[in-house]
Amino acid sequence: MDLDTLCNNVCLAVKETGDFIRLERKTFTISKVEYKGLNDLVSYVDKTAELQLVNSLSKLIPSSGFITEENTNNTRSAEYNWIIDPLDGTTNFVHGIPCYCISVALMLREKLVLGVVYEINLDECFYAFENGGAWLNGKKIEVSGIRQLKASLLATGFPYSNYDRMKPYMEVFDYCMYNTHGLRRLGSAAVDLVYVACGRFEGFYEYGLNAWDVAAGAFIVSEAGGTVSDFSGGSNYVFGKEIIATNKNIFEEFLGVVKQKFTASH
Repeated sequence: MDLDTLCNNVCLAVKETGDFIRLERKTFTISKVEYKGLNDLVSYVDKTAELQLVNSLSKLIPSSGFITEENTNNTRSAEYNWIIDPLDGTTNFVHGIPCYCISVALMLREKLVLGVVYEINLDECFYAFENGGAWLNGKKIEVSGIRQLKASLLATGFPYSNYDRMKPYMEVFDYCMYNTHGLRRLGSAAVDLVYVACGRFEGFYEYGLNAWDVAAGAFIVSEAGGTVSDFSGGSNYVFGKEIIATNKNIFEEFLGVVKQKFTASH
């Protein structure tokens, strides 16, 4: 399969759906919000965007399966599966805060081979395909060259329903407040990850995320020269509900902090 051409076509499909989301935001009101669970918001915008993406991506690989947030199509294939978040940062979208995106990844059996994250407000399309590097609007991107945690800017996301690991999470947060340039919480894990990929952040950590939140962004970080793992330093970050993503230089230092805090809590 020609992943370069496929990636270009995915970018086109994602931007088309992004146009729909951008237009809907102009007239959107909070009265149109539904609740899937505690603090877990959704609207017709998420659902319609997902249907558009499923339709477009089905045409690119007719035999492909899907892993989708809004369950419009969760028929999995033995070979190619798309992992889709039609609107990552729904709470931001609902409240009119300009940081939300579309996240699409392609997995070949157990391996990620393509990722696209389109931040709608800034019209920034981040994308990568296997062994093709990482890109932002046609320009190659790389993780930052910062060498120490104390000179790093980090990102995280706050759990909104699963508070089981809040103690070690906040201990890492506390450590980073004292020992880095600071932490940011943008409200979209996919955006956090691609900001690591292009060097705006040096690192990101969060637990409780789903595959559609992290798959595309994590793959783009890897293709940009970064390192991605679970909290143990292993590779179970797409489906394992915990993720660290950093530039290569600070990975061991930051992983050591996360390991120490989360292991001590057990």
